[in-house]
Amino acid sequence: MKSGGSMESSRYIGINHLRRRAGFPAWSLLIAVTIGVYGAAGSVAVHAQATVGRVFGWAPAGETITAHSTSGARRHAKANDKGRYTIGALPMGVYAVTLEKDGKAVDTRSNIKLTVGGGAEVDFACPHDQCAAPAND
Repeated sequence: MKSGGSMESSRYIGINHLRRRAGFPAWSLLIAVTIGVYGAAGSVAVHAQATVGRVFGWAPAGETITAHSTSGARRHAKANDKGRYTIGALPMGVYAVTLEKDGKAVDTRSNIKLTVGGGAEVDFACPHDQCAAPAND
């Protein structure tokens, strides 16, 4: 009887164990999918940040600076009141950076190389070495 009783309890444990395992894959699959989706989105953002660069520097306040790559990418920005500018989200490559005044190129820096995750400082001459806009009194 003892052997029969222990056999019944073993069978009961085995059946109970199988029932507990049946519910496991559903929630674990949900967690795995959630982690996978958010993990993939994060890696795309990291990859995107690592494949773009920026050009920054000094230029006369209010003037336009344009970065043009040999592959055709083109972006521009205006120098702020202090004479600083940044052109971000530029694909890797070789650029010509141009200072424009009244829509015409007045100075160009060629062969500016942007590397992965990096930037290049490109400064332009400012009148009397003052890039900031004159103070309004």
